[in-house]
Amino acid sequence: MTITENVPPPTRNTPVAFVRGILTGGVTGASLAAFVVGCVIGSVTLCVLSVGVPVAYGLLLFLAAMPRWVREAAVPLCTALARIETLEAVGGEATSDVAVRFDVTVAPDDGPAYRVVFKQHINLVDLSDYRPGSVVVVRYPQDRLWRVRILKRPEPEWAERLAGARLDSAPGPAVVRDPAEGRGAVGFVSLIALLLAAAAVILLFRADLFDQDTTGQPSSSGRPSVSSTSSTTVVSSASGTVALGAGQSFLDEGELRRAVGSLTKGKDSGRALTVVVQDRLLSVVFAPTGSPAPGFDPASVPYERLPALVEEARSTLGVRSPQTWQITVDRLTGTLTVRVGVTGAEGAASLEADDQGKVVRRTPVG
Repeated sequence: MTITENVPPPTRNTPVAFVRGILTGGVTGASLAAFVVGCVIGSVTLCVLSVGVPVAYGLLLFLAAMPRWVREAAVPLCTALARIETLEAVGGEATSDVAVRFDVTVAPDDGPAYRVVFKQHINLVDLSDYRPGSVVVVRYPQDRLWRVRILKRPEPEWAERLAGARLDSAPGPAVVRDPAEGRGAVGFVSLIALLLAAAAVILLFRADLFDQDTTGQPSSSGRPSVSSTSSTTVVSSASGTVALGAGQSFLDEGELRRAVGSLTKGKDSGRALTVVVQDRLLSVVFAPTGSPAPGFDPASVPYERLPALVEEARSTLGVRSPQTWQITVDRLTGTLTVRVGVTGAEGAASLEADDQGKVVRRTPVG
């Protein structure tokens, strides 16, 4: 088959994507911050709003997307032969399926051939069936040329055409890509919006958070206690922090559990809201007495696994020169979650682990 021409890449509604990313990041950051602030200051209204606003926003996005989904579902599917130019496994080695990035030449019966790049999960057993230069049967929506999927078991008519079929390569690099790829800028804008919205909520309620009793002397139970040897410990009824001296790190064996024990001594051990750890700074936010917030026992955190999780995040997520790291432990989703984030010149990356310290999700750079 002779290749005649390429097709132009699809247009992308970039401004709309940026606006949606800003709104999503803002709503997420403001809601999370409002929930934590509401639990700390004991505001039921703020906690309810922090849950209701993202639910309403998600419903709005769902309703706005429904017409597009209906239109896309009505578009007929096209079947064609395609030649595999290159393929590369890009993830999923821990499961039976592996994500593979394909670069193929698609040769429709009623149009010019074109090059397209897409990802598809392929079973490890079947991976050897796909080689550069081989011909496969693909299917894609008529109006979305980039949404190509390889058919493992094509219809008999296409199976006959596939036998002995040969295709030429379309010239040049791939010109059609999934618009979902390359949205790093939108994700970055969403992250900035999340942080700004969270900071705005904290600044709005800073008086309630930090100046709750400025007219009288604090009670003996609420008066911070400070001690200093090789570290500085500050404990109040709402929070506690431990700052290590120079040359020390919370990644040292046993250091984290000892520090958390010094903060929770004499307190209800099942009422921590968050535990945040940096290299030499530990912060614990306690739930107010009688608060319905989903607290957890600080002693239940798998502290012995945290140094290994930090090392894994620093070495396997694409940050070649990690500069900072942070561990955040909470139970906002109903189960204990450990998040480890690292940043460097390449950007930010993170991983999540369960209450046993087992990694359940990785988010590499980009």
